[in-house]
Amino acid sequence: MNDTSPPLLPDIADVPLESAAVMQEASSVAKTAADLEHVFDVPVTVSAVLGRTRLEIASLVALGPGAVLELDRRVGEPIDVFVNNRLVARGEVVLIDEKLGVTMTEIVKNDR
Repeated sequence: MNDTSPPLLPDIADVPLESAAVMQEASSVAKTAADLEHVFDVPVTVSAVLGRTRLEIASLVALGPGAVLELDRRVGEPIDVFVNNRLVARGEVVLIDEKLGVTMTEIVKNDR
């Protein structure tokens, strides 16, 4: 009897763990920033929020140079980093060459 059917694939339980790890690693090894090149020119809005406060319009108009606003955060608390109005990270304010920046200390995972 001549059987021309293709051979059956091994059950996943029969695949040695090292082979499964090699297959998984091979599928994720070649990822680089160049893979995202087609989205490099997509504009996004990035906001680093030091804190928030609520003001009446009369109070806002009365603000002048040197005015101090009380925010809902304390010194040393992490700031929120938003991309397109979605919280993506928290970080700390840093000063480098007389310019303010943000060092990201935590990536926030949002469940969709």
